[in-house]
Amino acid sequence: MPSIIKALINHHSLPHQFEFWVDQYFRPLAQDIVQRKNNAKQAYVLGIQGAQGSGKSTAAEFLKLLLEKEHNVSCAVLSIDDFYFTRNERLNLASSIHPLLETRGVPGTHDIPLAMKVMGELKDQKAHENTHIPRFNKAADDRHNPELWGDITGKVDVIIFEGWCVGLPPQDKAALSTPCNDLEKNEDTNLFWRSYVNNQLAEGYQTLFSIIDDLLVLQAPSFDVVYEWRLLQEQKLINSLQAKGSLHKGSRILGNKKVKRFISHYQRLTEHALTCLPSRARWVLYQNSQHHFTKMVTSTQ
Repeated sequence: MPSIIKALINHHSLPHQFEFWVDQYFRPLAQDIVQRKNNAKQAYVLGIQGAQGSGKSTAAEFLKLLLEKEHNVSCAVLSIDDFYFTRNERLNLASSIHPLLETRGVPGTHDIPLAMKVMGELKDQKAHENTHIPRFNKAADDRHNPELWGDITGKVDVIIFEGWCVGLPPQDKAALSTPCNDLEKNEDTNLFWRSYVNNQLAEGYQTLFSIIDDLLVLQAPSFDVVYEWRLLQEQKLINSLQAKGSLHKGSRILGNKKVKRFISHYQRLTEHALTCLPSRARWVLYQNSQHHFTKMVTSTQ
Protein backbone atom coordinates (compact mmCIF):
# COMPACT_ATOMS: atom_id res chain seq x y z
CA MET A 1 0.00 0.00 0.00
CA PRO A 2 2.74 2.60 0.77
CA SER A 3 4.05 2.20 -2.79
CA ILE A 4 0.57 2.94 -4.22
CA ILE A 5 0.31 6.05 -2.03
CA LYS A 6 3.74 7.22 -3.17
CA ALA A 7 2.83 6.60 -6.80
CA LEU A 8 -0.31 8.70 -6.44
CA ILE A 9 1.64 11.47 -4.72
CA ASN A 10 4.17 11.48 -7.57
CA HIS A 11 1.40 11.37 -10.18
CA HIS A 12 -0.09 14.59 -8.80
CA SER A 13 3.34 16.19 -8.15
CA LEU A 14 2.41 16.62 -4.49
CA PRO A 15 4.97 17.49 -1.78
CA HIS A 16 6.70 14.59 -0.04
CA GLN A 17 5.03 15.47 3.28
CA PHE A 18 1.71 14.45 1.73
CA GLU A 19 2.58 10.89 2.75
CA PHE A 20 2.65 12.08 6.37
CA TRP A 21 -0.71 13.83 5.89
CA VAL A 22 -2.20 10.61 4.56
CA ASP A 23 -1.19 8.87 7.80
CA GLN A 24 -2.11 11.81 10.02
CA TYR A 25 -5.46 12.78 8.50
CA PHE A 26 -6.73 10.65 5.64
CA ARG A 27 -6.33 7.21 7.23
CA PRO A 28 -8.26 8.23 10.38
CA LEU A 29 -10.87 9.83 8.10
CA ALA A 30 -11.25 6.62 6.12
CA GLN A 31 -11.65 4.63 9.34
CA ASP A 32 -14.33 7.04 10.58
CA ILE A 33 -16.16 6.82 7.25
CA VAL A 34 -16.20 3.02 7.36
CA GLN A 35 -17.66 3.07 10.86
CA ARG A 36 -20.32 5.60 9.92
CA LYS A 37 -21.26 3.90 6.64
CA ASN A 38 -22.01 0.68 8.55
CA ASN A 39 -25.09 2.43 9.96
CA ALA A 40 -26.39 3.42 6.50
CA LYS A 41 -29.07 1.31 4.79
CA GLN A 42 -28.10 2.66 1.36
CA ALA A 43 -24.77 3.98 0.14
CA TYR A 44 -23.20 6.42 2.60
CA VAL A 45 -22.64 9.89 1.09
CA LEU A 46 -19.64 11.99 2.10
CA GLY A 47 -19.64 15.61 0.97
CA ILE A 48 -16.29 17.36 0.50
CA GLN A 49 -16.34 21.16 0.35
CA GLY A 50 -13.48 23.57 -0.09
CA ALA A 51 -12.56 26.75 -1.93
CA GLN A 52 -11.36 26.61 -5.53
CA GLY A 53 -7.98 24.92 -5.73
CA SER A 54 -8.11 23.60 -2.15
CA GLY A 55 -7.56 20.00 -3.28
CA LYS A 56 -11.05 18.49 -3.07
CA SER A 57 -10.60 16.10 -5.97
CA THR A 58 -7.17 15.05 -4.65
CA ALA A 59 -8.61 14.39 -1.19
CA ALA A 60 -11.43 12.38 -2.74
CA GLU A 61 -8.95 10.31 -4.75
CA PHE A 62 -6.84 9.43 -1.71
CA LEU A 63 -9.89 8.58 0.39
CA LYS A 64 -11.21 6.35 -2.39
CA LEU A 65 -7.86 4.55 -2.56
CA LEU A 66 -7.75 4.00 1.20
CA LEU A 67 -11.37 2.85 1.41
CA GLU A 68 -11.02 0.36 -1.41
CA LYS A 69 -7.52 -0.98 -0.72
CA GLU A 70 -7.45 -0.97 3.09
CA HIS A 71 -11.13 -1.48 3.96
CA ASN A 72 -12.52 -3.37 0.96
CA VAL A 73 -15.24 -0.74 0.58
CA SER A 74 -16.54 0.10 -2.89
CA CYS A 75 -16.38 3.85 -3.47
CA ALA A 76 -17.62 6.19 -6.20
CA VAL A 77 -16.49 9.80 -6.61
CA LEU A 78 -18.74 12.48 -8.10
CA SER A 79 -17.97 16.16 -8.61
CA ILE A 80 -20.63 18.85 -8.71
CA ASP A 81 -18.55 20.30 -11.57
CA ASP A 82 -19.64 17.46 -13.84
CA PHE A 83 -23.25 18.60 -13.50
CA TYR A 84 -22.73 22.05 -14.97
CA PHE A 85 -25.25 23.00 -17.61
CA THR A 86 -23.94 22.82 -21.16
CA ARG A 87 -22.44 25.98 -22.63
CA ASN A 88 -25.53 26.55 -24.77
CA GLU A 89 -27.79 26.17 -21.75
CA ARG A 90 -25.73 28.73 -19.84
CA LEU A 91 -25.81 31.11 -22.81
CA ASN A 92 -29.62 30.82 -22.71
CA LEU A 93 -29.57 31.62 -18.99
CA ALA A 94 -27.34 34.62 -19.72
CA SER A 95 -29.74 35.99 -22.32
CA SER A 96 -32.97 35.25 -20.46
CA ILE A 97 -32.00 35.91 -16.82
CA HIS A 98 -28.62 37.64 -16.35
CA PRO A 99 -25.38 37.87 -18.40
CA LEU A 100 -23.22 36.68 -15.47
CA LEU A 101 -24.88 33.26 -15.63
CA GLU A 102 -22.84 32.47 -18.72
CA THR A 103 -19.92 31.74 -16.38
CA ARG A 104 -20.07 28.27 -14.84
CA GLY A 105 -19.77 27.77 -11.12
CA VAL A 106 -22.38 29.55 -9.04
CA PRO A 107 -25.66 27.96 -7.94
CA GLY A 108 -28.04 28.17 -10.86
CA THR A 109 -25.46 26.89 -13.38
CA HIS A 110 -25.77 23.19 -12.43
CA ASP A 111 -28.30 20.64 -13.66
CA ILE A 112 -29.73 19.71 -10.26
CA PRO A 113 -32.36 17.22 -11.57
CA LEU A 114 -29.56 15.33 -13.36
CA ALA A 115 -27.44 15.32 -10.19
CA MET A 116 -30.41 14.05 -8.15
CA LYS A 117 -31.08 11.31 -10.70
CA VAL A 118 -27.48 10.09 -10.76
CA MET A 119 -27.10 10.25 -6.98
CA GLY A 120 -30.38 8.41 -6.46
CA GLU A 121 -29.39 5.63 -8.85
CA LEU A 122 -25.98 5.18 -7.23
CA LYS A 123 -27.30 5.13 -3.67
CA ASP A 124 -29.53 2.13 -4.39
CA GLN A 125 -27.51 0.47 -7.16
CA LYS A 126 -27.44 -3.34 -7.16
CA ALA A 127 -24.53 -5.61 -8.10
CA HIS A 128 -25.70 -6.08 -11.71
CA GLU A 129 -26.71 -2.43 -12.33
CA ASN A 130 -24.85 0.47 -13.95
CA THR A 131 -25.04 4.27 -13.71
CA HIS A 132 -23.93 6.63 -16.49
CA ILE A 133 -21.91 9.54 -15.00
CA PRO A 134 -21.74 12.90 -16.84
CA ARG A 135 -18.34 14.49 -17.40
CA PHE A 136 -17.57 18.17 -17.93
CA ASN A 137 -14.72 19.37 -20.13
CA LYS A 138 -13.29 22.47 -18.45
CA ALA A 139 -10.87 23.15 -21.30
CA ALA A 140 -13.85 23.42 -23.69
CA ASP A 141 -16.12 24.90 -20.98
CA ASP A 142 -18.82 22.43 -21.98
CA ARG A 143 -20.25 19.06 -20.99
CA HIS A 144 -18.77 16.07 -22.77
CA ASN A 145 -20.99 14.22 -25.21
CA PRO A 146 -22.71 11.22 -23.53
CA GLU A 147 -20.46 8.72 -25.31
CA LEU A 148 -17.53 10.17 -23.30
CA TRP A 149 -19.31 9.95 -19.94
CA GLY A 150 -18.14 7.51 -17.28
CA ASP A 151 -19.84 4.42 -15.90
CA ILE A 152 -20.06 3.00 -12.39
CA THR A 153 -21.12 -0.63 -12.20
CA GLY A 154 -22.15 -2.67 -9.18
CA LYS A 155 -23.13 -1.93 -5.61
CA VAL A 156 -21.60 1.21 -4.11
CA ASP A 157 -20.86 1.45 -0.38
CA VAL A 158 -19.60 5.04 -0.23
CA ILE A 159 -20.28 7.98 -2.54
CA ILE A 160 -17.89 10.93 -2.28
CA PHE A 161 -19.53 14.09 -3.62
CA GLU A 162 -17.14 17.03 -3.88
CA GLY A 163 -17.59 20.64 -4.87
CA TRP A 164 -16.89 24.20 -3.80
CA CYS A 165 -20.50 24.90 -2.73
CA VAL A 166 -21.41 21.41 -1.50
CA GLY A 167 -23.35 21.61 1.78
CA LEU A 168 -23.59 25.41 1.69
CA PRO A 169 -26.76 27.11 2.99
CA PRO A 170 -28.05 30.35 1.41
CA GLN A 171 -27.14 33.75 2.80
CA ASP A 172 -29.54 35.98 4.64
CA LYS A 173 -31.08 38.39 2.12
CA ALA A 174 -29.76 41.38 4.06
CA ALA A 175 -26.20 40.23 3.33
CA LEU A 176 -26.78 40.65 -0.40
CA SER A 177 -27.17 44.42 -0.30
CA THR A 178 -23.46 45.28 -0.16
CA PRO A 179 -21.33 44.25 -3.17
CA CYS A 180 -18.30 42.14 -2.24
CA ASN A 181 -16.16 43.07 -5.27
CA ASP A 182 -16.05 45.13 -8.47
CA LEU A 183 -17.88 42.46 -10.45
CA GLU A 184 -20.96 42.81 -8.25
CA LYS A 185 -20.59 46.58 -7.96
CA ASN A 186 -20.37 47.19 -11.71
CA GLU A 187 -22.24 44.27 -13.30
CA ASP A 188 -24.96 43.48 -10.75
CA THR A 189 -26.05 46.95 -9.74
CA ASN A 190 -29.65 45.91 -9.04
CA LEU A 191 -28.65 42.78 -7.01
CA PHE A 192 -30.58 40.58 -9.46
CA TRP A 193 -27.79 38.10 -10.21
CA ARG A 194 -26.68 37.54 -6.61
CA SER A 195 -30.33 37.26 -5.50
CA TYR A 196 -31.05 34.70 -8.22
CA VAL A 197 -27.97 32.67 -7.23
CA ASN A 198 -28.93 32.79 -3.55
CA ASN A 199 -32.51 31.71 -4.33
CA GLN A 200 -31.24 28.79 -6.38
CA LEU A 201 -29.00 27.77 -3.50
CA ALA A 202 -31.96 27.97 -1.11
CA GLU A 203 -34.12 25.68 -3.24
CA GLY A 204 -32.95 22.74 -5.38
CA TYR A 205 -29.41 22.72 -4.04
CA GLN A 206 -30.61 22.15 -0.49
CA THR A 207 -32.63 19.15 -1.70
CA LEU A 208 -29.48 17.77 -3.31
CA PHE A 209 -27.33 18.47 -0.25
CA SER A 210 -29.85 16.76 2.03
CA ILE A 211 -28.63 13.46 0.55
CA ILE A 212 -25.23 14.00 2.19
CA ASP A 213 -24.68 12.04 5.41
CA ASP A 214 -21.54 13.85 6.60
CA LEU A 215 -19.48 16.82 5.42
CA LEU A 216 -15.70 17.22 5.25
CA VAL A 217 -14.54 20.84 4.85
CA LEU A 218 -11.08 21.74 3.54
CA GLN A 219 -10.73 25.08 5.30
CA ALA A 220 -8.60 27.69 3.51
CA PRO A 221 -7.08 30.49 5.64
CA SER A 222 -8.94 33.19 3.67
CA PHE A 223 -10.33 34.04 0.26
CA ASP A 224 -7.08 35.89 -0.56
CA VAL A 225 -5.25 32.61 -1.26
CA VAL A 226 -7.88 31.39 -3.73
CA TYR A 227 -6.46 33.41 -6.64
CA GLU A 228 -3.01 31.80 -6.32
CA TRP A 229 -4.54 28.35 -5.82
CA ARG A 230 -6.75 28.78 -8.89
CA LEU A 231 -3.76 29.85 -10.99
CA LEU A 232 -1.97 26.68 -9.90
CA GLN A 233 -5.05 24.63 -10.78
CA GLU A 234 -5.18 26.17 -14.26
CA GLN A 235 -1.48 25.43 -14.81
CA LYS A 236 -2.05 21.79 -13.88
CA LEU A 237 -4.86 21.65 -16.45
CA ILE A 238 -2.54 23.10 -19.11
CA ASN A 239 0.19 20.58 -18.24
CA SER A 240 -2.30 17.72 -18.39
CA LEU A 241 -3.61 18.81 -21.81
CA GLN A 242 -0.07 19.25 -23.13
CA ALA A 243 0.87 15.75 -21.94
CA LYS A 244 -2.14 14.34 -23.78
CA GLY A 245 -1.45 16.42 -26.88
CA SER A 246 -4.92 17.96 -26.65
CA LEU A 247 -4.09 21.61 -25.95
CA HIS A 248 -5.27 23.67 -28.92
CA LYS A 249 -6.36 27.20 -29.78
CA GLY A 250 -10.00 26.46 -29.06
CA SER A 251 -9.25 25.49 -25.44
CA ARG A 252 -10.83 27.91 -22.98
CA ILE A 253 -7.79 28.15 -20.70
CA LEU A 254 -7.83 31.09 -18.28
CA GLY A 255 -4.98 33.58 -18.12
CA ASN A 256 -4.14 35.53 -14.95
CA LYS A 257 -6.66 38.36 -15.55
CA LYS A 258 -9.39 35.92 -16.54
CA VAL A 259 -8.75 33.84 -13.41
CA LYS A 260 -9.19 36.95 -11.25
CA ARG A 261 -12.50 37.75 -12.93
CA PHE A 262 -13.56 34.09 -12.83
CA ILE A 263 -13.10 33.73 -9.07
CA SER A 264 -14.94 37.03 -8.51
CA HIS A 265 -18.11 35.09 -9.37
CA TYR A 266 -17.34 32.77 -6.44
CA GLN A 267 -16.12 35.27 -3.86
CA ARG A 268 -19.36 36.02 -2.04
CA LEU A 269 -20.33 32.41 -1.40
CA THR A 270 -16.76 31.25 -0.79
CA GLU A 271 -16.42 33.80 2.01
CA HIS A 272 -19.84 32.72 3.29
CA ALA A 273 -18.62 29.10 3.31
CA LEU A 274 -15.43 29.97 5.18
CA THR A 275 -17.56 31.52 7.91
CA CYS A 276 -20.48 29.13 8.27
CA LEU A 277 -19.49 25.64 7.14
CA PRO A 278 -16.95 24.62 9.82
CA SER A 279 -19.75 24.51 12.39
CA ARG A 280 -21.87 22.33 10.06
CA ALA A 281 -19.15 19.82 9.18
CA ARG A 282 -18.31 16.46 10.74
CA TRP A 283 -14.63 17.02 9.91
CA VAL A 284 -12.71 20.25 9.22
CA LEU A 285 -9.24 19.89 7.73
CA TYR A 286 -7.38 23.19 8.05
CA GLN A 287 -4.87 24.45 5.47
CA ASN A 288 -2.34 27.27 5.45
CA SER A 289 -1.56 29.52 2.50
CA GLN A 290 1.09 27.05 1.24
CA HIS A 291 -1.58 24.35 0.85
CA HIS A 292 -0.22 22.45 3.86
CA PHE A 293 -2.65 20.68 6.17
CA THR A 294 -2.18 21.90 9.73
CA LYS A 295 -4.85 20.19 11.84
CA MET A 296 -8.14 18.32 11.70
CA VAL A 297 -11.10 18.98 13.98
CA THR A 298 -13.83 16.38 14.35
CA SER A 299 -17.29 17.31 15.54
CA THR A 300 -18.74 15.28 18.40
CA GLN A 301 -22.33 16.13 17.44
